[in-house]
Order: sequence, then structure tokens, then C-alpha cells
Amino acid sequence: MWLFLSGKKLAGHRRNPAAGFSVSRQTSERNKFWRKIMMKMNKVLLSLAAVGMVGALAACGNSASASSANKTVKVGILQLIDQQALNAANKGFKEQLAKEGFKGSKVKFDNLNAQGDQGNLSSMSARLKSDKNTVNLAIATPAAQALLKADNQTPMVFTAVTDPKSAGLTGDPKKPDKNATGVTDMVDVKGQIDFTHQLFPKAKTIGLLYNAAEENSVVQIKIARQEIAKLGLKAVVKTAATTNDVQQAAETLAGQADAIYIPTDNTAAAAMPTIGKVSAAKKVPVVTADATMVKLAGVATVGINYEDLGKQTAKLAVKIIKGKKVSSLAVQAPAKATLVTNSKRMAQFGVTKAQAEKAAKAVE
Repeated sequence: MWLFLSGKKLAGHRRNPAAGFSVSRQTSERNKFWRKIMMKMNKVLLSLAAVGMVGALAACGNSASASSANKTVKVGILQLIDQQALNAANKGFKEQLAKEGFKGSKVKFDNLNAQGDQGNLSSMSARLKSDKNTVNLAIATPAAQALLKADNQTPMVFTAVTDPKSAGLTGDPKKPDKNATGVTDMVDVKGQIDFTHQLFPKAKTIGLLYNAAEENSVVQIKIARQEIAKLGLKAVVKTAATTNDVQQAAETLAGQADAIYIPTDNTAAAAMPTIGKVSAAKKVPVVTADATMVKLAGVATVGINYEDLGKQTAKLAVKIIKGKKVSSLAVQAPAKATLVTNSKRMAQFGVTKAQAEKAAKAVE
């Protein structure tokens, strides 16, 4: 068929006297007719082929989408130490992921806790790198630093990090450039020192307790000392390298200060029950930077809720899981700070709920 329609010539060019035209001309007219028919058929076939290809591609796309939707998301978690604030952030992160649909068989966690050990941070970071997770979560500054050092290829979100820029986690918090973003726990240190002064106006010396190896605490203590000086008060500072050092540092401070302020320091946070006992025994009030610390030793705070911090961080992780580039997700500040009080401690140190609310309002 294709040979005939391609215009193959027929043999003989005899004239037909009865018809009055040549056989050659008759053949030529027929060939033209069939060529037109074939051109139309070819167009139809090409159109059908194109439609078929589009359908096939669409089917592949739908199959890929379905595969992506059903794929188990792997999430690595590296937490610095077992303490209430960080545990709350971990809990909030998982709860928000579940709320966003990542639960059960749709998500697999590798949840690691370094228990405050730098060696553990390094080995656990290497493990998470080998896991080839969809996204990793680092809870606290040292954990984030260790994880980024070990693996800058897997997207990372961090939480409970005070100053990500000074910690080397990003060059620009507004445009993350190291495949890491998250939510800071930077509190209003000035406001909290003012809050402490409002609650205990007779206190002339404020004690500060922290771990000098924690970059997050160094940043806060520097601000705290400046603000204490501006109020015409004296600052007394003691450091604790480990939780075992906290009791002695707290007892020394209690003998020198009229009130103690604890920043969002992980070492101090892990030893809050000890600080609480010293506070009660020495009758020196403690004001803390976050809500979880208040429950164990503090009188009150205008601080952040770490469970909410974890939830806020999870929302960033979900965006990354769904394809957003880390560089397009700016580092976020805590959504809000709230007044949290410890009624037992307030009664012990003669502070009423009304006084706490007035002090909190004064520093808003």
C-alpha cells in the first residue's frame, strides 16, 4: 500500500481514444487523490500518538505522585540532653508532624539523645548522616553544630537554638545558606531582667548561673550583665561545666546574691531540681528564662513554651519534606512569650499573682 501511494509509476502510456485522455494522466490524478488522503491520515495518526504520549506521561506523573505520597518519610532527631524544655520541644515537633499527616507508617524516626556528651554528639551525627534521612532535627545549639559539621547535605531544622548566626549555623538567618533553618529560643533577656527587678525591687545583687561552654548561654549572660548594670545593680556570675557542678555553683550564688536569674542554659535546666532545693534552703528566689524551669525551681517567668517551639519547627520541616528549599525558609523567632508562675514558690517568697501580672505587663 505504502509503495503504491508513494507515487510509483504504472507501465505504459497508451492513449485511450474512447476516453479522450491518456492512461498516464489518469494515473497521475489518482496518485494525487491518494496522496491527499494519506496526508490527512498521517495528521490524524500523529495527533493520536501525541495524545497517547501525553496520557502516558500523565499516568507516570500520577504514579510518581502516588509513590511520593505513600513513601515513608525518614526523620532523624538529635537532642543534646534529657531535660524538660528539650523534651517538650521534641514532643511538640512529633505532635505537629502527626497533625500534618506524618504519623504511623508514613514516618520513621531515629530519635537520639547525646545525654550532654560531646563524643555522643559526634558519633550520633555520623549515624544520622548514614541514615540518609529526608530531614534531620537538631534540638539545642551543640546538637545543631555537631550535626551540621557531620552532614551539610541532609536538610536540617533546629530548635532551642539561641543565636544560629553566632553558632555558625547560618550566615544569614533571613536566607539560610548552610542547608539549615529553624526556630530560635532567644528570649527577651532585657525584659526578663526588668521582670526580675519588678518582682524583687529590694534585690541589689543578681546571681547568674550558666555553662560557659554553651554558646546560647554566653549570648544571654552578656546581655543580662549589661541590663543589670543599667539598673544600677550588681551581677555575680558562676559557671557549671556539668550538672554535677550545679549544686556548688548554686550554693555559692545563694550566699552572694539576693535573687538568681537562670537563662535558657541546658546544663542548668537539667539540674533544676537541685537549684530548686538550694533556692528553698537558702531562701533566695530564682527567676528562669523558660516555663519548664519555673515548674521545678522558679518563681515566675515571661518566657517561651518549648512544646510550642517544637510545633513551630515541625511546620518548617513539613515544608522541606514537601519540596521547599531550605534557603527559602528564614529562621523564625518564637511565636509568643507568656507569663508562667509557680504558686508554691510565689507564696514562699511573698509574691502575689497580681504582682507577677503587673510585672509582666510592665516589660511587654
